[in-house]
Amino acid sequence: MKGDKWIDVSLTLKANMVHWPTDPPFFIERMRDMDKGDTVNLSKITMGAHSGTHVDAPVHFIKGANGVDQIPIDSLTGPARIIEIADADTIEKKELAGRGIKKGERILLRTRNSINKLLHKDAFIEDFVYLEKDAAEFLVTCGIKTLGIDYLSVGGYKKNGPDIHRMLLGAGILIIEGLDLTEALPGLYDMICLPVKILDSDGAPARVIVKRSKAFGEDK
Repeated sequence: MKGDKWIDVSLTLKANMVHWPTDPPFFIERMRDMDKGDTVNLSKITMGAHSGTHVDAPVHFIKGANGVDQIPIDSLTGPARIIEIADADTIEKKELAGRGIKKGERILLRTRNSINKLLHKDAFIEDFVYLEKDAAEFLVTCGIKTLGIDYLSVGGYKKNGPDIHRMLLGAGILIIEGLDLTEALPGLYDMICLPVKILDSDGAPARVIVKRSKAFGEDK
């Protein structure tokens, strides 16, 4: 992998793409069409705020907290570390404890979800790798800035999702979900993550790119 190559780790929004079962699906409709004689092409888009690769704002699970337009951009842009998770079922504290995670880090977790390309499947997969409570508590103790994961939720499906979100967001840790880390191997990167700026929104789709960082070496 060339160090000067930016890797797009965000999903392409499209009709019939995977989405959380209780969330609105993404839909795009061409309202004006040059092929039909219109002077311009113009589309209407309907979707949930958590479509595709997206950022969760604190107000997503914490009443009265900040919306996505008020979150600090420096939490989402800067050095980041991709950590490979070996456990094929869940992410536990014991697998994170030996990684030397430091205060202020931006941590992206690459799991079986990426290896099996779950985000590239249109159907929602209930059996994805997610964060266990002890791992979330550990990351809060570490004082990280941002946590990213390679499926649509840091918590499990019908398992611990609300608790994990409240724990992280309540500690000031921003969450990036739906990262496509298929082509991004473990290591240290520079990251740019820019969610759409929507007033008081609980979340927003984001374009996320990473580039291997020579200045920060390799993750061991």
